[in-house]
Amino acid sequence: MESMQVFKQHCQIAEEYREVKKEIALLEERKKELIAKLDQAEKEKLDAAQLAREFEALTEENRTLKLAQSQCIEQLEKLRIQYQKRQGSS
Repeated sequence: MESMQVFKQHCQIAEEYREVKKEIALLEERKKELIAKLDQAEKEKLDAAQLAREFEALTEENRTLKLAQSQCIEQLEKLRIQYQKRQGSS
């Protein structure tokens, strides 16, 4: 009788152990998924930071080019005026 009770306890403990192992496996899988999501989020964050830096650089380049264009237009206008003065005096 006592050995039957010990056997039942052993079976119950074995079942609980199996359930705990199953839960551990599920939690480990979930951990892998969360780590993958975290890695992806960090990569996207780095990508966003890189895009922001590129945007800033392109914005600065655009500003510089607009300034150069403006200076070229002014210089061209001065040359036109000089040319017209020469044409008028000839």
